[in-house]
Amino acid sequence: MIRIGLAACYLLERNGRFAIVETGTHHSVPSILTHLKERGVNFNQVDYVIPTHVHLDHAGGVGLLMQDLPYARLVIHPKGARHMVDPTKLQAGATAVYGEAAFQEMYGDLIPVDDSRIVIADDGDELLLGGETLKFVDTPGHANHHFCVWDAVTRSFFTGDTFGIAYRELMVDGQPFIFPTTTPVQFDPDALKASIGKLLAMQPKRMYLTHYGVVENPKALAPQLLEQIDAYVSLVDQAEAEVKKSGAQGEKREVMLLDAILTRLTDYTLKRAVAHGCETSVAAETIAFDMGLNAQGLVVWSARRAATR
Repeated sequence: MIRIGLAACYLLERNGRFAIVETGTHHSVPSILTHLKERGVNFNQVDYVIPTHVHLDHAGGVGLLMQDLPYARLVIHPKGARHMVDPTKLQAGATAVYGEAAFQEMYGDLIPVDDSRIVIADDGDELLLGGETLKFVDTPGHANHHFCVWDAVTRSFFTGDTFGIAYRELMVDGQPFIFPTTTPVQFDPDALKASIGKLLAMQPKRMYLTHYGVVENPKALAPQLLEQIDAYVSLVDQAEAEVKKSGAQGEKREVMLLDAILTRLTDYTLKRAVAHGCETSVAAETIAFDMGLNAQGLVVWSARRAATR
């Protein structure tokens, strides 16, 4: 999606049985199937397809992939299942944002999954893969339909977007540069911090991020995420105050607020990246896409917060 190294999919093997965690988009599916063939994996050996949530960079390829995996079941958060059975609203919503041509280029068509092939995974539920346990932990904050997957063998989590983003381009001396994702439309800072706490309570050895790859020593990385989540809230407060002072209303206010949040968020994150040791131009280019999405998510959260005051 967009570029190599943006979104990861994982193939997990336990005693000759397989699970695929995250599918990427419709366009990712041929690569996944090719990898299975190259590994000598019979498609009948794949027991589960497991997107951590139904955002399209994680679950857009589910329906197409499962057409080639006859015995695989889709394991999904209870709040996301209906969107896999009938993805019409997901596709319509994203098409309205991006336009039909851009949607097709980025995501491709969403194919429904028969509800007879769906397993709902509530908080604390467990499944066996090749006799070994996978446990599902409800982790709202990025999205209400998000879980993380605990692999008991490696004592590690597949974290989706809950444990942030750490692109390979920004790794310095083996140390990841990590930052949160507040992508629209369900960001909740308090819930996200609580979810990170739930993950750490199980003392994981590592985290498998969707964006992008494995990170070690999550206990050391978590404070960085928590600090940034709090900083994001402060940045929104500052932007709201600036826009209020201008007196702007309606659509003009929304545009000004987005610009103010995006500017502050980008400056803040870029300074952190440079302090981490990243080269400025590389960091600026690498974070630009996510800063735009994060800013949009913070605008939505700002409006939701205002409505509850």
